[in-house]
Amino acid sequence: MQKVSVVIPVYGVEKYIAATVQSVLEQTYKNFELLLIDDGSPDRSVEICQQFTDPRIKIIRQQNRGVSAARNTGIRHAQGKYVAFLDGDDLWLPEKLEKHVAHLENSPNVGISFSRSAFIDETDKPLNLYQMPKLKEITPAQIFCRNPIGNGSVPVIRQEVFEAIKFQNNASSAEQCYFDEQLRHFEDVECWLRIALKTNWQVEGIPEALTLYRVNLQGASTNVNKQLEDLEKVIEKTRSYAPELVNQCANRARAYELRFLARRVVSLRDGASAVKFAHRALATYWRIVLEEPRRTFLTLAAAYSLWLLPQSLYRQLEDIALKITGAAQKRRILQEQPR
Repeated sequence: MQKVSVVIPVYGVEKYIAATVQSVLEQTYKNFELLLIDDGSPDRSVEICQQFTDPRIKIIRQQNRGVSAARNTGIRHAQGKYVAFLDGDDLWLPEKLEKHVAHLENSPNVGISFSRSAFIDETDKPLNLYQMPKLKEITPAQIFCRNPIGNGSVPVIRQEVFEAIKFQNNASSAEQCYFDEQLRHFEDVECWLRIALKTNWQVEGIPEALTLYRVNLQGASTNVNKQLEDLEKVIEKTRSYAPELVNQCANRARAYELRFLARRVVSLRDGASAVKFAHRALATYWRIVLEEPRRTFLTLAAAYSLWLLPQSLYRQLEDIALKITGAAQKRRILQEQPR
């Protein structure tokens, strides 16, 4: 039974970290180490972690340097054949590791195994909505534009994949890095893209929703302007070694991100900004309408409805739309479950 190294960056998650750690300890796959990377957390998160006595847990401390640096530290300390990432406010279902290890053991060409995710709110309540990415035959262009892996709590990755893409952070340090510590957003996309472009490892998903992804509108993902800045950094970094891909896909990637940000600010109840982001997406790459007409028109409809309709009517329409979407997603997941 191969060992899995589970890496959890710990920063400002005192409200959630106990449940997150417990979801790892309750895994049906038992051969793992749990590396809790204290990224200079200012709250009681680490104190809470210290209350667990399981010998598989290791707490590693560093000065606050961000999630990329925390993940890099975890990878450098990892002893397992596989490395799994989990954010400090998300949860795993008990069979998460077991199913990913089986996937990787049975798929020797797959370097990154990921799953779908189910959304939960701040109180662990299911929102009955899911991330439904493409699972197979994933290309670099799809990673660049759509990031099928979805979030930082779904992938389980072979240690040798990281060995293939490691680099030194700067000339004065011998420290090996895997994620780009200059990025605060898209650090995962940049890493997966580098793996897809610079190695022969495949990226492949399994259909179950094995990660519970917490929707936190106050988190870093709501900083929309910084997200756009970091996307430009990823585009320019990728251009340095894959110019053809960037020339083909940069505007498409920008448009997909602008459309995502339109949906994000809809969640923040800012209709005017949502309309602006949706219009920018279309102006940047109008073919988004042809490539994903349903998602694009639903985004436009949500933005304009929020902007123009009374709040009470908008909320009623939103509730109906979300229930229909969630039910359809759940049916699809059940239909695609292994028999």
